[in-house]
Amino acid sequence: MKQMTAIIIGAGDRGVRAYAPYALEYPNELKITGVAEPNKERRTKFQQEHNISNENSFESWEDAFNPGRKIADVAIICTLDRNHFKPTMKALELGYHVLLEKPMSPDPMECIAMEQAAQKYNRHLTICHVLRYTEFWATIKKIISSGEIGEVVSLQLNENVEVMHMSHSFVRGNWNNKERTSPMILQKSCHDMDIISFVIDKECKRISSYGSLMHFKEENAPIGAPKRCLDGCPVEHECPFHAGRYYLGEGKGWARKFTEDYTNEGIIKALNETPFGKCVYRSDNNVVDHQVVNMEFEGGATATFSMCGFTREQTRIVQIMGTKGEIRGNMEENSISIFNFLTKHETIIRFDNPIGGHGGGDNSIIRTFLREIQYGNKQDSVSSALASVRSHLMAFAAEESRLKQGQSINIDDYYNSLKEKPRGK
Repeated sequence: MKQMTAIIIGAGDRGVRAYAPYALEYPNELKITGVAEPNKERRTKFQQEHNISNENSFESWEDAFNPGRKIADVAIICTLDRNHFKPTMKALELGYHVLLEKPMSPDPMECIAMEQAAQKYNRHLTICHVLRYTEFWATIKKIISSGEIGEVVSLQLNENVEVMHMSHSFVRGNWNNKERTSPMILQKSCHDMDIISFVIDKECKRISSYGSLMHFKEENAPIGAPKRCLDGCPVEHECPFHAGRYYLGEGKGWARKFTEDYTNEGIIKALNETPFGKCVYRSDNNVVDHQVVNMEFEGGATATFSMCGFTREQTRIVQIMGTKGEIRGNMEENSISIFNFLTKHETIIRFDNPIGGHGGGDNSIIRTFLREIQYGNKQDSVSSALASVRSHLMAFAAEESRLKQGQSINIDDYYNSLKEKPRGK
């Protein structure tokens, strides 16, 4: 495979730590030749790490794309959710193949428009549904497709967000407010809607959902709790979410996501100035901290998904029930069990420790994306926009159902209703 070049749009956490390292590990396959990032310190650091020329270092995606010149083969777009649409559309127009961080957009019509633009310009648009690229889920998909457990009757998937990850990312962090980013079911759990659709391999026909923000809100704040944890909180030693104790202790690695100065002094300064130092009960968060989704697929198979922010570990646990057998799996343990109803035999598969994030999916999606551009058909992409739009619609419909007290939503009717609305409404 020949070396391909890329420009990174948004050198934040996902761009820097999930996708860009591939170019350093496999320089014969990928070279980062451009970056667009508004944070000067972050941009400069990324530019130096990848030896990017000043000419190809930009403050914004508009600056990167406005000259109308194409400086790389692909654009890897890792801006915040609500800033995906415009750079993606411009990149496709300029002739870039695009690897786009999930979710595609918090606007369903923008998702559809991006998929249509990829077809119009004959470009690869791959969405970062990285779970599809893990050995864990690829093996489950292969077992189901082989007929080993018969026809899938029902699937149950639990997403254990982990309590401190919940407080960091979805109470204090970038994805804490659905008006600024996306609803939880889209931002965090579109992975799950997608992987359920992927392994069942049938269209979801109906969906319903319940969930709420139950705990992280003002009325649950301890008496006397200040706006910021470091301002003398009276329950510092009783509250598991105290920012100072966490980010200066076991959660010090997470501090790298909000400051470039990893010393204790640098972290304390950031906790006094950024949302990550706020009391979790006095933040401006409004995304749910738990949600369940019920799905019915073509042919009658059902699925249940549960997301909860109050768990001890960060993992996904799945149980898939077929007419001839059953699959159980835990991503944290990186193993699956297949049970045959006839022979009563259980087969346990333990996978090697994955390299890279998301169970090895981060590295695998880059590798597959590059190969599909050079050798494959864009319609056959494992997570092309064409494949992704339907699972995004599942997430949008689930959120609409939740807001309507669990009303069942017909996916086809929901999709048709979207076509009648102007984009952004």
